[in-house]
Formats: sequence, C-alpha cells, structure tokens
Amino acid sequence: MTRQDESGNGSTGQPPPWAVLTAEEFATCQLEWAADEPPPARRGRPSPPAGERSTAGPAGAPWNIVALGDCRDVLPMVRSESVDTIFADPPYNLQLKKALIRPNQTLVESVDAEWDQFNTFQDYDRFTYQWLQACQRVLKPTGAIWVMGTYHNIYRIGRLLQDLGFWILNEVCWIKTNPMPNFRGSRFTNAHETLIWAKKSETAKGYTFNYQDMKAANGGKQMRSDWVLPICTGKERLRDEHGRKAHPTQKPEGVLERVIAASTQPGQLILDPFAGTGTTAAVAARLHRQWLMIEREPDYVELMRARLSAPLGPPRTPPVRGR
Repeated sequence: MTRQDESGNGSTGQPPPWAVLTAEEFATCQLEWAADEPPPARRGRPSPPAGERSTAGPAGAPWNIVALGDCRDVLPMVRSESVDTIFADPPYNLQLKKALIRPNQTLVESVDAEWDQFNTFQDYDRFTYQWLQACQRVLKPTGAIWVMGTYHNIYRIGRLLQDLGFWILNEVCWIKTNPMPNFRGSRFTNAHETLIWAKKSETAKGYTFNYQDMKAANGGKQMRSDWVLPICTGKERLRDEHGRKAHPTQKPEGVLERVIAASTQPGQLILDPFAGTGTTAAVAARLHRQWLMIEREPDYVELMRARLSAPLGPPRTPPVRGR
C-alpha cells in the first residue's frame, strides 16, 4: 500500500485509493489497520514526534472510505480522537404533512423520505444526541465540527451541542442567491440555512482556521459569517434516469469548499456522518484532504460510487490479512 504524503496524494502522484465498504467490512478493516498503527494522541499524553506521525486516514488507513450504514452504528468503530474535522448535514425533520403544489399545479420535489421522518421532537432530540455524542468521541482535541440545518432543526441541534460541551465558534448564514420561492405566499421565502462551527470544548486549543486564506479569497477583507452562494443546480445537481433530483437536499460544492478550505489543512481527515451524494468527499479529494463518508441509504452510496469514480477512478478493495 502506498502511504500518502502531506498533500494527501500517494507518493506515485496518483489519487489515493478509496473503497466502498459495508459496516461489517469497515469494522474488519478498522481492526486490521488499528493493529498496524500506533494509537492516536490522547488528552494528557504527548503526540509522537513529527517525523513519526502517521499521515494515514481513519484508524491508520491510507484509504478514503465510503461506509454504508447508520452513523450511530459505524462511528463506534472509528478510533477515538482520530478525526480532524466533521461536517454534518443531518435530517431536517421537516414535519411535512402534505404535498407542496406550485401555482401551476405541479408537484414540488420536497423532502418526504423515510430518513427525515421522526414521530416527535423528543425522538429527533434523542437521535441528534446519539450521533453528536458519537462524533465527539472520534474528534481530536484540536478538532472542530460543522453542523448545517434550517429553522426546523438548527436550534435543537445548537442546544444539544452546548449540552454536550462543544464550544460554538461561529454561526454562519448561507444566504441563497436562488432560493425556492414560498409557493403559498403564507410566509417569507426561506432564503438561508445556518451552519454552526464549534470546537470540542471551551478549553480546547489548536483548532484550524485559515484566516489569511479566507481573507485573500474575500478580496483582502476579513471574511464575514454571511456567505452568499447559489444552491445546487445545473450540471452539479445529480438526477435520476427520469430527470428527478437524485437527492432532495444535495448541497452545493461552493459551501463545502469554503468549510473545508477554512478549517482544515491538506492531508487532514474530514468525516461526514450523513454523506448523501458525496459532496464533502468530492470537495475534500479536490483539496487534498482525506475523508471518511458514512451513509445509511444504499441508493445514495451508489450515487457516491459513480460520482467519485470519475475523478478518482473506481473504488478498490483494501487488503485484509487472510484474503
């Protein structure tokens, strides 16, 4: 296996290998990789010297991974304090009661999938607490988490982040240049989504913020917490064979580019527990970051497989002893 250099590329200059694994396969590989790598630095224990640090990905793996499974089942398999940054775009819990119809009587492609259905707010809070707690365990002491949402869920998530001890660094407002209109004319057009950026604890130090890079990207001025960017449209929007949206909440690469460029370094590991169509992986690969994507829906995993194969080549099978 070829180790990755600090830019996140293999020493051959080729894209690093990646794999699509079931939760069971991921668990097996984790055990194999963990046996070959020193344990990650823990709080109160010094890190190994710079020359001895592994630049490998999850559990020492020189692989980028798409893991098929519920993040609450997969995250316990990831080594503690091994992830640099987490980006999470969890279910909105929209609580839609009926179909949305445009004035011309056409149906709006809304979020009505089973994965966005929760019986009560308490059920949603329980689900949110579980995955946030699992993310907290795998995040490095110097790591940070981004969570994205709408008015339906972001306030509940923010409270639970604080209850768990995360320390909020910024609230970022993604202002959509081309939002979906409010067809009923009963309220304001929902033209933004909120991102919460938080470090692991109030006392945590050393999180990454590429201030000068963000300032340069903003014409020499400090980048503000209001990001004006378009929603996902055109060739970027993945569609099925019938021309319908392949995923109802696919995020634009522009948002992920800003998140990853601002808060990670080349070679660092970014985790997405609700990977969807793989936007986080696509941008992370282009920016030479390592990545671990978790997604519970097989159809979305297949979308990721096709999307990532174009720039990275087809997924491969990690070697495991005894095979």
